[in-house]
Amino acid sequence: MFDAKLCLEETGKRIMERRKKMGLTQEQLAEKSEVTTQFVSYAESGKRAMRPENLMKIAAALEVSTDYLLTGDIIEKDKLLLSKKLDKLTPREVGIVESIIDECIALYHRDV
Repeated sequence: MFDAKLCLEETGKRIMERRKKMGLTQEQLAEKSEVTTQFVSYAESGKRAMRPENLMKIAAALEVSTDYLLTGDIIEKDKLLLSKKLDKLTPREVGIVESIIDECIALYHRDV
């Protein structure tokens, strides 16, 4: 059975985690998303459902897909956003990032 309350809470948790990872305050996210600080607070607490256009604004400001915020799934759009960040790095920096990814794969998937 679908639990709408749990879905809202999980979405709110992902919004808050991503906001904090980006070093943004609720006020900064609200400004970047063109919504109110109160809206961000409600969204993060999972107390209120969001209209699709507001979810899209929040996702764009957090540089993730709406799918990620709603489900936690990483989709092609999220990978494309990451790729755009890699484009800003020098070849040497890309090599370092690649080495880090390789280490993570080795560490987290050694039993797989």
